[in-house]
Amino acid sequence: MTHATPDRARDGAPPEPGGGARPRVLVLRALGLGDLLAGVPALRALRRAYSGHELVLATPAELAPVVAATGAVDRLLPAAEPCRAVPRALDWTGPPPDVAVDLHGNGPPSHRLLMGLGPRKLLAFAHPETPEVDGPPWYAEEHERDRWCRLLEAYGIDADPADLRLPRPQAPSPAPGAVVLHPGAGAPSRCWPVERYAAVAEALRARGRRVVVTGGADEGDLVARLAKLAHLPDTDVFGGGLPYDRLSALVAGARAVVSGDTGIAHLAVAHATPSVTLFGPVPPSRWGPPDHPRHRALWHPGPDGDPHGHETDPALLRIGTDDVLDALDVLDALGAPDAPGAAPALGEAP
Repeated sequence: MTHATPDRARDGAPPEPGGGARPRVLVLRALGLGDLLAGVPALRALRRAYSGHELVLATPAELAPVVAATGAVDRLLPAAEPCRAVPRALDWTGPPPDVAVDLHGNGPPSHRLLMGLGPRKLLAFAHPETPEVDGPPWYAEEHERDRWCRLLEAYGIDADPADLRLPRPQAPSPAPGAVVLHPGAGAPSRCWPVERYAAVAEALRARGRRVVVTGGADEGDLVARLAKLAHLPDTDVFGGGLPYDRLSALVAGARAVVSGDTGIAHLAVAHATPSVTLFGPVPPSRWGPPDHPRHRALWHPGPDGDPHGHETDPALLRIGTDDVLDALDVLDALGAPDAPGAAPALGEAP
């Protein structure tokens, strides 16, 4: 595989004549919502660099509305495996991709999956088990947004890790100005105790704030337990996995979002919504929000834990309800000239 350099289309030139259909760039990132949102800067960089190509993203089909909102992708190729594994195969048809980009990981399985399609160029991190991939080194401690931008920079493609914003949803929020609590995460190790979320909810409601709770399709019991403990009315419970357009509108119109290190925290960043994100076992230096006053990352340093573990990580347990309430007070003290959730124009730093 050769190093990839941006094609002539980067300067606005059309593809070479006689080629028929547009050449294609295939990007692999078959992961979750937060992973996709963290990869938006890299996707947009590829869109600019290969503007004459069709950009195809291999990712779960249920992320189609988010993919469309990025404005960077021409076509979604459904791809997913349980437990964030590399897909065993891709339903790729037609000629090989002109360029394949591994935004999934740094291991041989994703390298070999893409190489098996015969791309002319492969953009990927180096790994000793795939010496034919001559990409840059992988740094385990690097922030996820920076990681993929650095990969592209190594191949001569300019990428801006701050290019994260999504357009404001057209749909109205189902709970404008509410504080959104999201107790679930991709693994129990990243779930703050539901009793503490309930205590936060009760304290906020005592101050006259509206509090709503959200959860994924498989988190109904968790959402119901929080709602019961916090005595929330049914109108403030959004369980069962909201469709993306409603979830996006809810987050964009929220007073603040409180969650663990999971997809909704990245969605809050994408909509410039104030957020309090509770970290553990992975530190915010790897998955945290941008350094901006509207985003508060709570973290008590300690040994790394298992981000896919079955018990709440000790780092999360060190975060108390007062820590969360204090962080929300800080956000309130900042004030905002706009209505809750109002977002600056696209392109403004989050």
